[in-house]
Amino acid sequence: MRIGIKKAIIILAVLLLAISVTGCTSEDNGSDSGDSVSSSSSSVDIEFQFIEAGTFDMGTSKYAYSQPVHEVRLANDYYIGKYEVTQAQWEAVMGSNPSATKGDNLPVESVSWEEIQQFIEKLNEMEGTDAYRLPTEAEWEYAAAAGTTTLYSFGEIDEDEGPFLSDYAWYQENSYEKTHNVGEKLPNQFGLYDVHGNVWEYVQDSWVDNYGGASEDGSAVEKGEGSLRVARGGSYSSKENALYTSYRRKQDPRDGDLSIGFRLAMDA
Repeated sequence: MRIGIKKAIIILAVLLLAISVTGCTSEDNGSDSGDSVSSSSSSVDIEFQFIEAGTFDMGTSKYAYSQPVHEVRLANDYYIGKYEVTQAQWEAVMGSNPSATKGDNLPVESVSWEEIQQFIEKLNEMEGTDAYRLPTEAEWEYAAAAGTTTLYSFGEIDEDEGPFLSDYAWYQENSYEKTHNVGEKLPNQFGLYDVHGNVWEYVQDSWVDNYGGASEDGSAVEKGEGSLRVARGGSYSSKENALYTSYRRKQDPRDGDLSIGFRLAMDA
């Protein structure tokens, strides 16, 4: 009888140890970087980069519509797409591909701001969430600049020793007037690819002619249905100056364009 009790105790101890080990390995896998997260949808597979809230100076004195340079305090952490949304990802949600130049890993283009809103609505329905959205203009610039105050996110260009714009961007000089697969160039310091060039990226905001009435918290400017919308980052057909981190473009929200796509944001 004593032997039976001893065996029972041993078996129970082994079981408890196994449960403990299993619990640790399922939750604590030794990775605590917290710097990126993938979409929970395996069919869409959009990767996001974690962006910690912070303060930065938004805008540039080089262009009237990007003035005045003003301080923005982003109060909330967020995620932003590591890459521009691809044609394969768009088709997985929408069931069609409107892009002029076809390729699964090419950025989706020829989509309007209004169609992007439909994509976001469907993706949220697929995931059972309401977290997916376009970044605000301030969120986009903060993530694109990646802590820098230079015209480009990688610092000042040195024509002899680098860095070189062509290492980070597809633009007029090297693109052969077409889009290229996302992620082929170097990322910025936050790990984001193609923030300069490839395709313009729609943001949530309505267009305003300057930052005279800009909010301090970086929230989106909304001027109502049908208002012009903002695109950022430049494209494969852009000159160098259109790729500046603070450069802005306006676009009719109903119109798609061969050079405009987007990247997603997600609430943290």
